[in-house]
Amino acid sequence: MATKPELLIDAASLADMERLIEAGADAFVVGEARYGMRLPGEFDIGAMAAAVKLAHANRVSVYAAVNNVMDNATVDTLPNYIGALADAGVDAVVFGDPAVLMAARASAPAMKLHWNAEMTSTNYATANYWGRRGASRVVLARELNLEQIIGVKENTELAVQVQVHGMTNIYHSKRPLVHNYFEHQNKDGALENVPVHGKREDGLYLIESERPDERFPIYEDANGTHIMSSDDLCMIENLHELMEVNIDSFRIEGLLKSIAYNEAVVRAYRSAIDAYCSDPLGYAFNEDWLESIVQLQNPARELSYGFFYKEQVY
Repeated sequence: MATKPELLIDAASLADMERLIEAGADAFVVGEARYGMRLPGEFDIGAMAAAVKLAHANRVSVYAAVNNVMDNATVDTLPNYIGALADAGVDAVVFGDPAVLMAARASAPAMKLHWNAEMTSTNYATANYWGRRGASRVVLARELNLEQIIGVKENTELAVQVQVHGMTNIYHSKRPLVHNYFEHQNKDGALENVPVHGKREDGLYLIESERPDERFPIYEDANGTHIMSSDDLCMIENLHELMEVNIDSFRIEGLLKSIAYNEAVVRAYRSAIDAYCSDPLGYAFNEDWLESIVQLQNPARELSYGFFYKEQVY
C-alpha cells in the first residue's frame, strides 16, 4: 500500500470545515486577513482554537496562514500572534516572510513551518535553504511543470506541496484598485454596490482585447486587489503521476467557490487518492470522479492542467 498524500483545502467557517472533513479533507489552511493572504473566511485566535479542536477530534490538521506581505506594524505583533497560535494547538504556520520564521523561533520553537513564497518557490536549492532554517515543507509555485516538480522532490528532504485544483492568483497589488477607481468615478464619494468579488464567483472581471472569451476574476479584500486565473486547475485525471513520485500534499484552492462545489471536489480527489494508495499497480481512473466536478463547474471557467505539462521558461 502506497503512502497517502495529504488532501489540503481552505475553509470559510467551522460549518464548512465539518462538511469538508466528512468529504475527506486531511488538513485545512485558515487564518485572518491581517496575517494571511486570500482567505475565504476570517479565523481569529478564538475561531482558530475552535477549528483545531474540531480538526483534531477528527484526526485532521490545521495550518495557520501567516503569508501576507508584512509591514512594520504587523511584524511587531508577530511574536504574540504566533505564540497564541501555538497555544491554540495549530499544527503548522504557512509563511513567506523571514520575519515570521524569526518570530516563530522566539515564541513557538516547536511550531512546524511551511515555506510558501508564492511564485518564487521554484527550486530545490532555495527550499533547502529554508529547510536548514527550520522549514519542514515547501509549497511549490503553481508555475512549475511536472518535470520541475519532480526535480524538487528528488533533491529535498522537505515535504512537498503542490496545488492540484482551483483558481490561481496571477496578480496582486496592496492597493484597493477597484475601490479607488469607483471612488474616482463617483465624484461625490458614493460607493454603493461596487461589483467586486466578495465570497462568490460573480463580480468584476478583467478581459483582454486579444482574448475576449476569457474572464479573469478581480478579487478585492483587506489586503488589496487580486486578479485570478480565467480557468480552474484540475489534475484529478493525472493525479496518479504525482502520487507515483510521492508528492506529500495536494492543495485544493476553494476561494470564490461554493461549499457544495468544494465538497464535491474533495470527495472526488479523496476517492482517487484512496483508490491509488490501496492498489497502485491496479489503479484505473474513474470518469465518475471528474464528472461529479464537471456537473458543478461554472461553464464559463474551463478545467485545465495549468502549467503541469507546459515548457516553462523563467
